[in-house]
Amino acid sequence: MDFSAITTADLKALLERIPAELKRREREDKAKARKEIEAIAAAHGFSLDDLLGGVSEPKVKKAVAVKYRDPENADLAWTGRGRQPKWVADFITSGGTLDQLLV
Repeated sequence: MDFSAITTADLKALLERIPAELKRREREDKAKARKEIEAIAAAHGFSLDDLLGGVSEPKVKKAVAVKYRDPENADLAWTGRGRQPKWVADFITSGGTLDQLLV
């Protein structure tokens, strides 16, 4: 494709429209491929779920609730999972207990 005859403005406009068109075509291609695969599975007496073992969309992880909060700065919070934040370690070092930080 020769772009030398196209103006800069036209090229920029085209560049803005390309991502949306690509997404649209990918959706169409996936739908077409899925129908073809379902037809092949049906020809063999199976559903697509039978062959894939009921594979579904990936599950979204839920946010973990805050379990500990700094009494002096409410923006500092910790779920109790993973490594202890520095503010928690400092609080304990200064004589506090983890129970004092419970929400």
